[in-house]
Amino acid sequence: MKTKRIEYIDAMRGFTMLLVVYSHIMWFCLGDRSMGFNNVFFLFRLPCFFFISGWLFYKPYTTSDVMPVVRKKFRVQIIPTIIFLLLLAPPPLFFSKLGALKGGYWFTFALFEFFVIYLCSALTVGKRRHGDMLMLLVTLCISVAAFLYDIFYNRISHEIGIAKDILGFLSFMTWRYYLFFFLGAIAKKYFEPFLQLTSRKTPLAAFGIGFALLASLPQTDNLMIGYLVFAGGGMMGTTIVFAFFRTFASWFSHTHILGSALQYIGTHTLDIYLLHYFFLPRFLLPYGPQLKAYGSPFLELATGLLLAIVITAISLLASRIIRLSSFLAHYLFGAQNPSKQHHPLQ
Repeated sequence: MKTKRIEYIDAMRGFTMLLVVYSHIMWFCLGDRSMGFNNVFFLFRLPCFFFISGWLFYKPYTTSDVMPVVRKKFRVQIIPTIIFLLLLAPPPLFFSKLGALKGGYWFTFALFEFFVIYLCSALTVGKRRHGDMLMLLVTLCISVAAFLYDIFYNRISHEIGIAKDILGFLSFMTWRYYLFFFLGAIAKKYFEPFLQLTSRKTPLAAFGIGFALLASLPQTDNLMIGYLVFAGGGMMGTTIVFAFFRTFASWFSHTHILGSALQYIGTHTLDIYLLHYFFLPRFLLPYGPQLKAYGSPFLELATGLLLAIVITAISLLASRIIRLSSFLAHYLFGAQNPSKQHHPLQ
């Protein structure tokens, strides 16, 4: 039986997907990733996305669940991504795109790996006494190690030989985001305490002040501060966004036009993620400096959001057309084979 979806969670997922497209527009189409408050969004955008992914993935798994879940996630996450990467970068260019960022498609690779890591840790250390604390310790070790590897990559990559290629193929440097995937699963497991936390004004106000302080810090080479900004900014920003969407849940219900639109985006994030690279208006790159010359981050924000909405709408239209074919829907987006629909996918 499918779990009943929470509307404001789907809307929150749609919101973060728009921010992903927005970020790529700033970076690839306008040439400056810092424009339009994008550096602030950077602190919580991907943490939100992975938090929701962990939230949606969580349930009490057993050993017998592992292979069915891994096969399903491989079909949904990896096969479509490989196909789209082949379309975006045909061989021989394709093979040069199998490093850490996967030609931009690293997110689905990393997410598949997070599914596997969570299952392995939940069914091993998670079954022991104080299992959640042990899993948190494992999560922090993974996240910190990946963070440090990303920082020191240029210094050590030439010294570790073939391990560099292996870690690159695994997108290891992106595993720092596993922290937020795990926290999403924990928030789902302890749903009521988490709701109580996000309903109290005092901790939310403290999170808001803390996030603002971290967002205002200048870039630094201090590793401890760097990880504090990454982890603390992500956790506080995600909590604030969650609290906002839950508090104003009526805005994000299917009966409200904003909620309906964000929910639709939120339930088609894979389609949008895979398709939007093909529709990014890269021809705008020469106009980025002109927009920046106005010196108005609000104008940059409005321009970027408008473009993000347009690109998202075009991607959804393309998805709708592709999904008219059950064959293409199955292999390009991991949709269930019609002949097996008596086995519902969650």
